[in-house]
Amino acid sequence: MKFDFTVINRSFEWRQPLLELDAAPSLSQKHQQIAKREEAVKEKIILSQERHIQRLNDLVRSLQMQLQRCKGENETRNATETSHNNKQFIELERKHIVED
Repeated sequence: MKFDFTVINRSFEWRQPLLELDAAPSLSQKHQQIAKREEAVKEKIILSQERHIQRLNDLVRSLQMQLQRCKGENETRNATETSHNNKQFIELERKHIVED
């Protein structure tokens, strides 16, 4: 009876390290899977940020175009007002000349 217990005991001790060795690759695989998931999440975040940056760049371009149009309209308006003011000034000068 004692002999059987020893065999079982030794068998148990001998198998336990094998189970630990089998568990080690499993932990390593889990760590690799976690690392791969983290990489995938990081890539998704980067892609999302790149899309946001592209949208912002598009908005900036649109605003720059609007600003250029406004500047052009203001220059046209200023030129028209200047021309109108010059005409008024010339008319006033003519009146002064005629009155003198």
